[in-house]
Amino acid sequence: MIDIHTHLLNNVDDGSRDVIESLTSLKLAKLAGFTDVILTPHYICGYYENDYQTIKPKLYDLKIKLNENNISLKIHQGNEVYISEDIGELIKNGVVSKLAKSRYLLFELPQKSRVLTLNNVIDEIISAGCVPVLAHPERYLFVQHNPNELLPLIQSNYGSIIGQYGKEAQKTIIKMLKSNMVHFLASDTHRTGYIYGHFDRVEREFLKYISEEKFEELTTTNPRQIIENNPIEIEEPVAVKKKLFFAFA
Repeated sequence: MIDIHTHLLNNVDDGSRDVIESLTSLKLAKLAGFTDVILTPHYICGYYENDYQTIKPKLYDLKIKLNENNISLKIHQGNEVYISEDIGELIKNGVVSKLAKSRYLLFELPQKSRVLTLNNVIDEIISAGCVPVLAHPERYLFVQHNPNELLPLIQSNYGSIIGQYGKEAQKTIIKMLKSNMVHFLASDTHRTGYIYGHFDRVEREFLKYISEEKFEELTTTNPRQIIENNPIEIEEPVAVKKKLFFAFA
């Protein structure tokens, strides 16, 4: 399996607090069956500005530590980029990191408010030569109200299926899975191996709603296409019935 969204690069954001915590989590990832992990520290303008040149040497140092500790896991560079009006310029100027040096860019939205310029931002990402991958939409309020509004490739979190982010996120990811709206699964892990250490339970929950073949596609096949910078073939989504939507108050 390949994890395309983690916060396991130490001492850069709200993820791993030191190299020991990074190594402990990555060892658990290996034990859970992962072969590759993309480290995606936040890039949030004015807050967590973990640019390409800042991340690169830290990733190299962590690779050395993995080798010294005999942890045979490949790690790759990336960012989780918070939406901004200048996201296109950040990409073109090489400030933010695409996933594993591919054409794919992981980005996130505000959780509680609708982004009225979302289509424009997606167009900016595409115009900059990237394929947008939206992080954990099941956690966004506007998606919980209407999953049919989704636009780009979708990465959902493993933890959503076991209620890590609340009941509404759990209900929403189930709807999305049943409607072919999810293209990748990832851990989004911030601390020592919460998901990796409970992966058997996570997998069992997913297999209640999707086949083993689909689980393989979301955890390994599609993420490998990112690592290899290949296009991804996706199934046509099925609209979620309106009666399942949550009404605005």
